[in-house]
Amino acid sequence: MKFLNSLDFSLLAKSDDEIREALKNHYYRFQKSEDVAALFIALKRLNEKTTLEEVFKGGYLKNRSVIEGINSIIKTLQEIYPHATMGYNFLISQVTLKTKGAGALKRWMMYLRWMVRSDNIDMGLWSGVDKSDLIIPLDTHTFNVSKKLGLLERKSYDLEAALELTNKLKEFDRQDPLKYDFALYRIGQEKLLV
Repeated sequence: MKFLNSLDFSLLAKSDDEIREALKNHYYRFQKSEDVAALFIALKRLNEKTTLEEVFKGGYLKNRSVIEGINSIIKTLQEIYPHATMGYNFLISQVTLKTKGAGALKRWMMYLRWMVRSDNIDMGLWSGVDKSDLIIPLDTHTFNVSKKLGLLERKSYDLEAALELTNKLKEFDRQDPLKYDFALYRIGQEKLLV
């Protein structure tokens, strides 16, 4: 939160050089300042033409696939501002064509949860995306708790596991399987299930 609060989102209306200068001391975990600036520049350029929502829907609506929607965003960000470093690639992810052994795309799944669902936690700013199509943002807490509760059989922490868990949660609520996400996460984070 401290890092997010330090960002000035009005930079999205500034020049590339102004963005680089303003963010030259901003870094977070795996992302260096050049990676943070690259994301701002890519988002600024994208926003001059369209929105993340429209880019996502362009991929999603073909087959109601959030993975295809995320791939559409990743491709667009890579094309609109080519920047390839380990930190930046980790931040925006890589196009995902398989589920087994692939990263769970947790940050994108969380972002979609915030944008699509509407409740006390999620903002529900996007329309035209069915919340029943969302995939749980799988992190280590949710993964471990779900295995202990018998909700998940898969041993590998990957996108396939996120899909398996989402399908299991659809047995409880087909229309909104992600409503259980925060509870599963908190049980793990608070170490309430040992």
